Amino acid sequence: MTTILRLPRDPAELTLPALLLRNAEDHADLPALSWRTGGHWTTLTWGEVRREAAVLAAGYAALGVGRGDHVLMMMGNHPEHWLSDLALTHLGAVPVSVYGTAAPRQIAHIARHSRARLAIVQGERERALWEPLLAAEDMPLERLVVAEPAQAGPHRTYDSLKGAADPDDKAWRETRSTDPLTVVYTSGTTGDPKGVRITHRNVVLDALALDRLVELPDHVEHLCYLPFAHIAERMLGIYLPVFRASHVYLCPDPTAVGALARELRPAQFFGVPRVWEKLASAVRAALAALPEEGRREVEAAMDTARVHVDCRERGEEPSAELAAAYRTAKEQVLDPILALAGFDRLVWTASASAPMPPDVVAFWAGFGFAIMDAWGLTETIGVATTNSPAAFRLGSVGRPIDGLELRIADDGEILVRGATVFDGYLRADGSVEDARDADGWFATGDIGRLDEDGFLWLTDRKKEMIVTSTGKNVSPALVENTLKEHPLVEQAYVHGDGRSYLVALLVPDTSAGAGPAELREGIARAVEQANGRLSRPEQIKRYRVLDEEWSPETGELTPSLKLRRRAIRERYARVLDDLYTP
Repeated sequence: MTTILRLPRDPAELTLPALLLRNAEDHADLPALSWRTGGHWTTLTWGEVRREAAVLAAGYAALGVGRGDHVLMMMGNHPEHWLSDLALTHLGAVPVSVYGTAAPRQIAHIARHSRARLAIVQGERERALWEPLLAAEDMPLERLVVAEPAQAGPHRTYDSLKGAADPDDKAWRETRSTDPLTVVYTSGTTGDPKGVRITHRNVVLDALALDRLVELPDHVEHLCYLPFAHIAERMLGIYLPVFRASHVYLCPDPTAVGALARELRPAQFFGVPRVWEKLASAVRAALAALPEEGRREVEAAMDTARVHVDCRERGEEPSAELAAAYRTAKEQVLDPILALAGFDRLVWTASASAPMPPDVVAFWAGFGFAIMDAWGLTETIGVATTNSPAAFRLGSVGRPIDGLELRIADDGEILVRGATVFDGYLRADGSVEDARDADGWFATGDIGRLDEDGFLWLTDRKKEMIVTSTGKNVSPALVENTLKEHPLVEQAYVHGDGRSYLVALLVPDTSAGAGPAELREGIARAVEQANGRLSRPEQIKRYRVLDEEWSPETGELTPSLKLRRRAIRERYARVLDDLYTP
């Protein structure tokens, strides 16, 4: 039986379990999921993945998990998480991933708000975070399943679920495309995380729109290293691979993704701006170590690549002379360098989550990469607008995907409407609060503008605009990104709401090995250069260099690496006040 007859003709009626069945029947022997154990790769085919999901589904059903039940997971990028996700979906249950960096208070909020009775966790560390909730008052959580047998203690182990009951291949057939596929709790730059309810239809139509934009090799590999609690990795690491029948390589340690790329030489790579920044810093350091003649050769090749990217950006066909020069530069100079990073086979490079610093965009353009910046929220199933190889503007976040409408409100806020926009936030009683207006528009909270060609350019977050005491509106992201264009500025936070001038907290990049005096001078130049490009209200009058890097673990960043402005403001309140003291 062909796929077209087995699946609904209308993509809006597709569900993830139906696509998984298609993969098991049409692509049974193709690799689906790989992970490293004991130094060697273990791989499951699509046929094996579906059988494993059905067996696990029966085990979870035996624990009392049923249709519509929320089940929490904190397991990182491990096979137990990936397979449990599909198994719970097979049952019609709703998997909910929780960030491994979540604080105990956030975990308790999600457990209580989701009304989940079961949580699946990785090992001893996670078990210690979740066990106290089992005895807490006003907490629905009743049971833990622990993935690592040696760390399970009195709790049920993941392996014990297998064979607990006969697989039931009927439950998934009752699932409708409008049923919830997952709830993603926003990482929360302020306040408690909100539960974003996402349906099968949202995900399938988003996947279909993205698939139309990029020509990738069949059954392309994906390096899965971002948290499953973020909509980006849920789409890239679970839903799109099921939709495309592609091959997922799990990378539980995000710091090891560079080594994994060198080993696998992927055709596609997605990284949030911070990842691209770190990779660029590593390549820059390697280039700086080359002899002068070698550096000149690389710089000339990079100049040629940038001209080639500029030509493509304008929608022009490169001349025969430029095409030949670029081909020579790529094959003889650039590809050998990229091969050292495992990037010589890349055909699709992308970023999202935050604006890409212009200097990082320009750097990678020197290797022929037009990094396809995208924009969206958890509420838009990740991607709402994106650049594509056929049409891109570096620095923009692209055009709306198929089926999504976008308009700019009078105050600059971006509004979206369409089938790939969620239908509401989960309430604590299980109902859904529609966040759209009477005409179906969702207010994103982001500020932006559309250019004459329909490309979206982000300005800032609506609630994060700084209004100085002189009444000037300033975009902190604009100022911070301008500061971070200097290679010595790793992280930046700009402050000045209600004040007469702006100040900044700066975290230096110490990876280059600069000494204290060189670092001070370099940071001073960075601020001076940034101020030279900024308007007077946007300029930094005073700043403080910090000696510790910000991270999700220390609380200044969300798990998706956005600044937690309130947390930074509160932690450094005295430092910020001192910057305003004469």
